[in-house]
Order: sequence, then structure tokens, then C-alpha cells
Amino acid sequence: MEISFEFINQTDENLDLYEEKLSGIIKTAFAILKIEDDCELSCIVVDNKEIHRINKEYRHIDRPTDVISFAYEDDECFELEGAPRELGDIFISVEKAKEQAESYGHSFEREFCFLFTHGLLHLLGYDHMEEEESKIMFGLQEEILNAQKITR
Repeated sequence: MEISFEFINQTDENLDLYEEKLSGIIKTAFAILKIEDDCELSCIVVDNKEIHRINKEYRHIDRPTDVISFAYEDDECFELEGAPRELGDIFISVEKAKEQAESYGHSFEREFCFLFTHGLLHLLGYDHMEEEESKIMFGLQEEILNAQKITR
């Protein structure tokens, strides 16, 4: 299994140490979920203004949000036989992550990694629209973060 992960920081925040943390989350998630495919994905860190624009353009919701995932596997044109799975892109608002960390009373690291894990599970086909789906997805998020020792 080979994982190609691109971490793009479009903000002024120094987030260099998070690329390694997020790579660890991917490896842990794949181990827990028994995914052995070669995969490609990216995480793009943006500000509230940019995530607001994306949210409005693609989801028709006129406000900033914390994380948005674009799962390429939802579109058959991204499935090429013999090629790595193109999972997609995860956009995270660094400003929302900071706000929510303070609001929830935990560290920025915990919130940022939580948002990334949430986005990753969306790329892998998990959702939380129904109560049972929500229990599964949020349970997996906690399992992955706890395995990486990312606590409150």
C-alpha cells in the first residue's frame, strides 16, 4: 500500500508539524478500516473567507464552515483501473478550527486533527446524516484519534 498525501497551507499560520500528524492519522485509519489500496488525497488549509466562498459555491450555504470534503470517488471519471484510488480533497478553515477548539475547551491540535479525520472518513464514504451512520462515523473518529494519542 502506498499513500500519496499532499498538505497545502494557504494561510500565514505555521502548521509544518501537522503534515506528519495527518499522515499518521491516514495510516491509522487505513489500518483500522483494513484499506490496503494505493491512495492519493490532499488537505488544503484555508482561512474563513476562502472556505466561505467554497461553501457558497459548491454547497450553496452562505457562511464559513470548518471542513469540506470533495470525494473524487463519488465521480466515476476518477476511477482508473490500475491507478491509485483518488480519494479527494479536504479543506479545513484554520480560523474555524481555532474558534472551535476554544469553544469546546480543547487544544487546537485536537480540533484540527478531528476535522481532518472527519473529512478523511467522508472521502472514504462515511456519512452522518442518519443516527446509525453518525454513531459509526463518530465512533471511528474517536478510535482513530485515540490510537494516535490525540486527546483533548
